Amino acid sequence: MLLNTDDYRKAARRRLPRTTFDVIDGGAGDEVTLRANRDAFDDFVLRPRALADVRTRDLSTTVLGQPVSMPILLAPCGFARMAHRDAEPAVARAAAAADTVYSLSTVSSYPLEDVAASTTGALWFQLYPPADRDACAALVARASVAGYRALVVTIDGATSGLRERDKRNRLTIPIRVTPRMVAEAALRPRWALDFLRGGVGRGSHGVLTPRKPVSLTQVGRALAATARPVTLDELAFIRDIWPGPLVVKGVLRGEECRMLSDLGVDAVSVSNHGGRQLDRVPAAVDALPEVVSAVGDRMEVFVDGGFRRGTDVAIALALGARAVMIGRPYLHGLSVGGQDGVSRVLEIMRAELDQTMCLLGATRVKDLDSSAVVRRDELHGRLRLDDVPSIPRRPPATSDTGRSARATP
Repeated sequence: MLLNTDDYRKAARRRLPRTTFDVIDGGAGDEVTLRANRDAFDDFVLRPRALADVRTRDLSTTVLGQPVSMPILLAPCGFARMAHRDAEPAVARAAAAADTVYSLSTVSSYPLEDVAASTTGALWFQLYPPADRDACAALVARASVAGYRALVVTIDGATSGLRERDKRNRLTIPIRVTPRMVAEAALRPRWALDFLRGGVGRGSHGVLTPRKPVSLTQVGRALAATARPVTLDELAFIRDIWPGPLVVKGVLRGEECRMLSDLGVDAVSVSNHGGRQLDRVPAAVDALPEVVSAVGDRMEVFVDGGFRRGTDVAIALALGARAVMIGRPYLHGLSVGGQDGVSRVLEIMRAELDQTMCLLGATRVKDLDSSAVVRRDELHGRLRLDDVPSIPRRPPATSDTGRSARATP
């Protein structure tokens, strides 16, 4: 029985070849940041507010003016075809069914137009800006014409991260059928059949379209070589050519936020790329308060990295995030059950958030404010007995005779 997102991760590990699972599950370097994204939540404590009428609750909110049923969005994840043949269109349909937003990656397995045509839901497009500005403008125009409502520019992809799992597995994009892959596929017949039905040679239709199988390291290098570093000048150019809301993803420092706001950026996403780029950077939830403080009310703030539970989402909302983005959990769901698997993961997280809000005494998302969360070390400081005033004992009630009215045992 698959009860939570970790159950889906374990199921995905059983279903996928190790080479494919490691692409989804792995991080950069020693994977310190990958682990920190999860471990950081252990430093926070939720503070329930009792005496609240929580019989009805409303998880809905808005992101960049778009109503959504819950503050849980689907982050851009490339090469979803490795998890399931229906890939990004299945994710887009599941997001639409959940009435939330899906951000399509530049390195999608399907053309952005095909993904847009597969759903009536709200879509954003994540951009790695091509070095050639004419090519960049053309790609942005394609997203606009296809109906994508916001543009998400990732700024932490100057080069690929040190992803040693993929190097050891000698992974290529598109996947190349090798003796090792055949051996792994033989142990995963359901995945192998699904993969073959989808076509072996399908690859990316984004900025980079390999003509022949290349390693993920080569993909990263080629993407970096064909992409322009995302500077303030580049963002100003993109702001000029994109008519809709603009999100900058990959912010970890508050000092950058005022410059982005001055450029007309509408939102920032606190992100360390899921621990897949530079290792030993802060966990996303640890960096969130600094960014929220710097942003004020000038931009909306999203966050991604390590969110697996409804309690995780509640912590981020209490720290000031407008919404969170999830990546690996929905890829695990996709690999296990296609569109239905993604839908099930979203419903699990929705139900957990709803339960958390109920037990916290919050009936609406905006009720989750800074009073609902505290760091564990700060909580210990608050609970020192020396600092807690004693409560006067109420004197016992007396009868007319002056004796205590309390019954004698």
